[in-house]
Amino acid sequence: MEAYLFEKQKNMSVLCNLCNHRCRIKNGRRGICNVRENNNGALESLVYGRLIAINVDPIEKKPFYHIMPGSLSYSIATVGCNFGCRFCQNADIAQMPNDHAGRIIGDMTSPQDVVAAAVSRGCESIAYTYTEPTIFFEFAYDTAKIAHAEGIKNLFVTNGYMTPEAIEMIAPYLDGANVDLKAYSNTYYKDFCAAKLEPVKTTLKALLAAGVWVEVTTLLVPGLNDSRSELEALSDFLANELGPDTPWHISRFHPTYKLTDRKATPLEALILAREIGIAAGLKYVYTGNVPGERSANTFCYNCGKLLINRAGFSVAFNQIKNGACPDCRQEIVGIGL
Repeated sequence: MEAYLFEKQKNMSVLCNLCNHRCRIKNGRRGICNVRENNNGALESLVYGRLIAINVDPIEKKPFYHIMPGSLSYSIATVGCNFGCRFCQNADIAQMPNDHAGRIIGDMTSPQDVVAAAVSRGCESIAYTYTEPTIFFEFAYDTAKIAHAEGIKNLFVTNGYMTPEAIEMIAPYLDGANVDLKAYSNTYYKDFCAAKLEPVKTTLKALLAAGVWVEVTTLLVPGLNDSRSELEALSDFLANELGPDTPWHISRFHPTYKLTDRKATPLEALILAREIGIAAGLKYVYTGNVPGERSANTFCYNCGKLLINRAGFSVAFNQIKNGACPDCRQEIVGIGL
């Protein structure tokens, strides 16, 4: 299928305007994502409808904690990614084309079939996840338009490298985005993700300005992005430039893919990061990948009442009433709370 958001250039080359790499692609070549190919001066998506992963997940698994707690999300992905994270947790999907000579696989399906399946499985949302949804943007966009008309929410779990053009195009149909803010260091982004920090910060602000609900996730890697100074700078950005209502998920790293020389993140580091986030003024800071850790719960930041009790990816109870704390009536922001 012909791709969206590209420009024809001289000598049958094209400029892809979908993500902030803005690849200039010669005829017969692919972009950094390895799933968009120049075919005689026209950019084509090689993964349209070719789904490699289809699952019904709790929405908390994405993670979204402030969108329809306890609901199910129909979760889909194709192969490919526009980042090269050395710690990729879904490398078998995301890095397949890069690690296997451009290989692309997946079962063909249509946007209509995805929406119909979501409805039949009792899902209140569709999550474009497991890899970067920008690289299968055409399919995500076509699906999201249909889902939106059916009253189903659309959610991106994304690295935040979309261009302003892509955000403008998808925003009318996109309800929420969980954006990986992988670190607060351009050196980290360059050395461990093959990307840059600033475009991610710009995307976060643009999504909010477009009316998309935003949650942020940071994978804490020991010795690489977990210094107090960096976490304070990151927290300050979230609290003061995105806003104190922004939920921040701090996830535990486990050795994987090409980054196996580090141990799993100590619990103490997650707790410290959460304390730093709260001290910066963030109202909702959560830790993930830590069984039994109570800071996956949602508390009223005004009176301290336990509002949502989570066990793993399950919601044990939700006491929010009409978007507010039942005791002090303080508003708790989100979608469908």
